[in-house]
Amino acid sequence: MITILCVDDEPDMEMLVTQQFRKQIRNKEYEFIFACHGQDALEKLAAHSEIKIVLSDINMPEMDGLTFLSKLKELNITDLKTIMVSAYGDMDNIRTAMNRGAFDFITKPINFDDMEITIKKTLSEIEVYANFQHDRDKLIAIEKDLAIAYEIQQSMLPKKENPFPDRHEFSLHGLLQPAKSVGGDLYDYMLLSDDRLLFFIGDVSDKGVPAALFMAITRTLFKTHFASYPNADLTEQIVHINNIMARDNPSYMFVTVFACILNIQTGVIEYVDCGHEQPLILRKATGEVEVLKKKDGGLPICLVEDFPYFSSTFKLNPGDSVILYTDGLEDARNITDVRYTIDSSKNVLKCLINDEPSKINTDLLMHVNSYIGTANQFDDIALLTLKYHGTSAS
Repeated sequence: MITILCVDDEPDMEMLVTQQFRKQIRNKEYEFIFACHGQDALEKLAAHSEIKIVLSDINMPEMDGLTFLSKLKELNITDLKTIMVSAYGDMDNIRTAMNRGAFDFITKPINFDDMEITIKKTLSEIEVYANFQHDRDKLIAIEKDLAIAYEIQQSMLPKKENPFPDRHEFSLHGLLQPAKSVGGDLYDYMLLSDDRLLFFIGDVSDKGVPAALFMAITRTLFKTHFASYPNADLTEQIVHINNIMARDNPSYMFVTVFACILNIQTGVIEYVDCGHEQPLILRKATGEVEVLKKKDGGLPICLVEDFPYFSSTFKLNPGDSVILYTDGLEDARNITDVRYTIDSSKNVLKCLINDEPSKINTDLLMHVNSYIGTANQFDDIALLTLKYHGTSAS
């Protein structure tokens, strides 16, 4: 039921309105409240918060309609609409009323058919505004939920600049910059023993909330399985994780992964490639940035059960670093839609070969963001960099 406040000092107005709208009043479509001047109307509004429309005369004693409009504007009742009533041809007052916030007007002598049409038009506007407010409130709630989800996702990923302060043989650092509030990129690391360090990076085949959920599942499986079986073969663990995820995947999502185990004593890295990007190796001795020449890589995880993954190796010498990254790095685009490419990263990294992983990651990401500029970030970007210092480091 819509409550309408009718403000008019003419004694016959209440009878005329209730007679004209008796059917709507009987059917509880409309309820009318009456006031005889502006001050009376303000008191009625204070007592009846359910009022949605005000029909107000302009010329009234004690407080006229224009003054009432000014007072009403001060109350800032956003979902209240005012229809002014004035003599035909009184355009100066009508114009003033519209400038003070009136939604519409009707003229005297009142044509009640016109009044009903104007009321319905006003109600339609109120409904549009109410829907807008509802949608806006939903968006605000979603934004709050996404902000919480972002904090949860970021808290899942390790961010310490020096996560293993007692280990001087290596240092590592990771970071994630999602394209949306949350994303599907992941990375993590853990010591499996005194001589073996697991580190890996992944990229889910979607963006936003679905990818974030899939990312959380993937990371949890990796951490759980490698923590439970720290001495197990790397390839066997990947096959096992893939089988678990591939058996129940109604969304048909998948995740590319590059998983590594560093032999801390020798600098040899065993890796399994699950359809991921080629890592970059920073060679201290030559000052060059290499793209790892992978053998034929495996399929992304979660596509085919019992896929025969295999491992390969490469070696880091003391002072060398390896950078794992997701495709958001090389697929970043500027305002003219030109890709960043991996060659751009190589040029930046040549100046960072002697730096620690945290500086390598932050400087590289800063350069990519500068390249993107005002363009929208195309994809999530994750970086995980490990620097090998050797067993003689102290």
